[in-house]
Amino acid sequence: MSLALVLFALFTFGLSTDVPGMRDSADAMAHLLDKQVLAHLANASAFTGFMLSALTQWGYFRHWWVLVKFVITVVQLAFGVFVLVPTVAGINVVATVLMFSAIAFQAWLSVAKPSGRTPWTPPGKLPAGPAWMYGLSLAVPVIDFGVGFGVFGHPMPMLSLLVAVGYPLIVKR
Repeated sequence: MSLALVLFALFTFGLSTDVPGMRDSADAMAHLLDKQVLAHLANASAFTGFMLSALTQWGYFRHWWVLVKFVITVVQLAFGVFVLVPTVAGINVVATVLMFSAIAFQAWLSVAKPSGRTPWTPPGKLPAGPAWMYGLSLAVPVIDFGVGFGVFGHPMPMLSLLVAVGYPLIVKR
């Protein structure tokens, strides 16, 4: 959330400055932070959120508030890749405000847990996932960062994707 505010500040400064070259510098710095920092943190945050859903009683689609967070997260990841990265600063000012607002709304959902269960939720609670999986959930984003940055030079959350999709398919709870 704080990086979305930093990007907003850089894009806003770039649009409002009259200093020659500062607009391009602010825009370049925002895109550098987005590519080298925010992209990795967004992938790690999404993955750990998905795994907390999978490993706890909340599940992926058992409660409306979790389902809404899931959808917002997927939309934010796609939005960040396809809108924030390739566009100009004017659009990015609005986009970063939307990203910040969505993250703040997700934080509120996590605390308030509004609404009830989805209609397809069976009765009872899901059992907690195995303890080793919580540890693996912390290690996977670090491994993805090392491989993605070290080998490809950009985020490559392949292991995160495999674990987040594979765990619910393999472990029937």
